[in-house]
Amino acid sequence: MASSSKTLRRVAVYCGSANGNNPAFLAEATALGKEIAAAGLGLVYGGARIGLMGAVADAALAGGAEAIGVLPEVLVAREIAHSGLTTLELVTTMHERKARMVELADAFLVLPGGYGTLEEMLEAVTWAQLGLHAKPCILINTAGYWDGLLDFLDTAVAAGFLCAGNRNLLQAVASSSEAVSEVSTHFQQD
Repeated sequence: MASSSKTLRRVAVYCGSANGNNPAFLAEATALGKEIAAAGLGLVYGGARIGLMGAVADAALAGGAEAIGVLPEVLVAREIAHSGLTTLELVTTMHERKARMVELADAFLVLPGGYGTLEEMLEAVTWAQLGLHAKPCILINTAGYWDGLLDFLDTAVAAGFLCAGNRNLLQAVASSSEAVSEVSTHFQQD
């Protein structure tokens, strides 16, 4: 749990290992890396040099931010590891990766991505729902990418499978600057 003496040090970013087909996705990943660095934060992410993952890491590093990658050993053989990070931690399993990222991060920001991004984000939100952490979980809804998920979550509330308070554990913003501002505000209030 955050306290008044806690300062924000690192944000975990979940995002795709592909660029997607809308140039706005790559532009937002680059913008997020720049925002993280400009805010004096560190980056924790999946450790890849490709896709949105590589773009956010490259931009954060270019801005002088610490960048920690957490990569399962099985992906090293696919030659996707980012070699220019502050730290690259290799773990045995995807489960270890997620647990380590939660341990290292003070907040979770989510850019567009596929199954892995969705799964990592939902686990972080589920852990918040269970009271295992009180770290902000924020979707960056670039070009309306997450609209379908947000509609689904509202449907889950209406159907009685998700209470409104827990629905609010996952916030959505339109840009990286809003996401970094929301995270910073959260810690100023604690």
